[in-house]
Amino acid sequence: MRLEEYFYIKQIILQKSKVSIMTTVEKKSLRVGKYVNTEHVDTAIRHYKQERWIHNSERIGKEDSLSVWYSAEELEEFVQTVRAHGADGVRMYFGVYGEDAPRPGLEGRQTIVLVATKSKEEGERLQHKDFYITRNGKADILAFNMGIPCPPLYCPGTPASPGGTGTLGLTFVKNGNNGMSVI
Repeated sequence: MRLEEYFYIKQIILQKSKVSIMTTVEKKSLRVGKYVNTEHVDTAIRHYKQERWIHNSERIGKEDSLSVWYSAEELEEFVQTVRAHGADGVRMYFGVYGEDAPRPGLEGRQTIVLVATKSKEEGERLQHKDFYITRNGKADILAFNMGIPCPPLYCPGTPASPGGTGTLGLTFVKNGNNGMSVI
């Protein structure tokens, strides 16, 4: 290799390196959430119980789910899978199990379905589109479900603080002529 060829190739490599560095610097942050405190969580859960949960439970004739639990390990694995496929976010859909629920007793109860998303600029707006991958030769959404809903499955009191007593979102609800309930 001649010296001028070496410098020409070196210059091309350097130019490509600068382009990828500039691309990384120009990438927009997609952060939209923030950490919240116990008061915020307590208020949100209490409002949910009063405004949605009690009515849902009455309508389906049993206590509806208040939460869905996933391990940190499986959430991390899902996020790694999302990134490995080129998606950049996760949307959490509220859902309801049908008669073909994955476990007995979940029929009609709420769940949370995690769906991978990919951000795309459309005009002035940034859209977060549900993300599909190819499985068995056809398009299929990249999603995760089947956590542990509470109730009806394992549902210990959620501590309001370290060493707490399970009072997070504690709500007193008037049951017409039947008095009051604590949920």
